[in-house]
Formats: sequence, structure tokens, C-alpha cells
Amino acid sequence: MKFAEEIVVEEFLPTFRSMLAEDLRERGLTQSEVADALGISQSAVSKYAHGEVAQNDRIRDDERVSRLVDEISEGLATGSMSQVQALVEVEVLIRRLEDHDLIAQLHEESMPELKGHGGDFNIHDPEDELRATERVLTSMRRAIRIVEQTSGFSSLIPAVGSNLCECLPDADAIDDVAGIPGRIFDVKGRATIPAEPEFGVSEHVASILLSARENGANARAALNIRYDPDIISRLDALGYETAEFDATYENLGETLGDAFAENPDAAILYHTGSYGIEPITYILGETAEETAEIARKIV
Repeated sequence: MKFAEEIVVEEFLPTFRSMLAEDLRERGLTQSEVADALGISQSAVSKYAHGEVAQNDRIRDDERVSRLVDEISEGLATGSMSQVQALVEVEVLIRRLEDHDLIAQLHEESMPELKGHGGDFNIHDPEDELRATERVLTSMRRAIRIVEQTSGFSSLIPAVGSNLCECLPDADAIDDVAGIPGRIFDVKGRATIPAEPEFGVSEHVASILLSARENGANARAALNIRYDPDIISRLDALGYETAEFDATYENLGETLGDAFAENPDAAILYHTGSYGIEPITYILGETAEETAEIARKIV
């Protein structure tokens, strides 16, 4: 009797780890850095990277496996993906391959009695909360790197600071929205990110995002920058739909509802300020990365 988990341990994991070790070494990481990234010993890295561990060619040649190896290697090498996110993504792929797919086929071949039945185990939900949470945080980290690497981004930061947010697919409260604790500030001409993204730390921009979604926007992310007529003109010229709303922020849902009633396709929201209220522009997008990329275009 042989379990599908044995196929994972004996066939999939050695192959996958070998591919990851090879890819990370090709990206310039040292043997020690690869060991830290994968949570294994340096001697194990050496064996994986030098082909001393047997690999399954069918697993190695599977496009989905190769694609995930590339995605995780890039994420671990750049720091844009956490080890938790990498683990979750691998687990999801394993469960998919167990469900009448490659691992199920290998399982059936090792135990012919299972033919027609092997691998039918839907243990993990690919869209579970942990995976969704880690995906949002990964997107936020990538967006932060865009902000940090964009020369002149600090010129877009308002006096009150900027924040960058992305929410879970079914978000209905601020705790479902990830943001940057303490906001993004201009420190001596550089956009400064004070801490790693967390959920529930951005009340203001998160409220704008949630209200926009309640009024029909498909956005899952938002970024606030300073208001300037030239900025709005540049965004218009790039093809982004804009809408103005009341600067007082009172009855925000109703106010944004009026803005979207005038332009349902608005991806840029702005107000021109009021007494004691700084003019602000809000960029909406499907991901935090997208909003950061839009901002990069107008610097």
C-alpha cells in the first residue's frame, strides 16, 4: 500500500527543491542564502544544485511546476514573496496535481489497484483565506519596491503622507485591507516606507477604497498622492477616467456614489481641498502594483 503523500515526498519535493535550488543559484544567491530561503541545510542545497538528488522528469517537465519555480525563485530572491506565501502556493499546486492529475497518475502507476480512483483528494481549497491574505501581502511588497525604486516618487507625496492599500476579494471592513503602518513620507527627497504592510492599519485610504467598491468600482487597491491640476491632466492624457468628489469626506459613500454616477469608469478620484483639508488624488487599481505603476508614469 502506497499513499499519495509518499509520491509527494519521494518524487515531487526532491524534484521541486532541486529546481528551486538551481534557479536561485542561477540568480546569483550564495549557497548559504539559498539554504536560508528554502529552510534547508547548505549540504542539502549542494546536493540539489549539483544534481545529486534523483529527479522525476515528468514533474520537472510539467509547465505548471516550471512556472511556479520561476515565480517563487523571483519572489524569494527579491524579497517580494514570503516563505509562507511560497509554501502556500506549493501546497496548492500539490493538491491540484493530486486531484486526477500528475501526482494522481504517478500514484496509480505505483499502485495499479488505484486505477480510476487514485489522487481524488481535495484537501486544500486553492482560494482559502490564508492564500488570499498572503497574495495581497505579496502584491503590497512588490508595490512597495516600485515606490522605492521610482525616482522622484517623493514629489507625489502630500503633506499628510501617502498610503498604499489592497484588500481581500470579499473585503467589507478596514481589517480586510492591507496598508502601510505610519504611511509613506518624503524624507529628504526619498519615499520612505516605515514598516512592512499589515491588515487593518490604514483607516483613511482603506475607507476610500471600500466606499468606491460599494459604489460599483472593481478596484481592490488604492494609492493616495497629492492633487495638482497638472497631475489630473497627465492622468487624463494617459487614458485614465477621473471623477471629482466633495473634500469634506462627510457621507463618504453618498459622495463617492455621486462621483461614480457621473463617471462609472473612474479610476482616479480627487478633490481640490477645503478649509483645513489638503487636496488629494486617489488612484484605484486591481492590485497595489498597478496603482504604483500608474503613479510611476506621472512622475
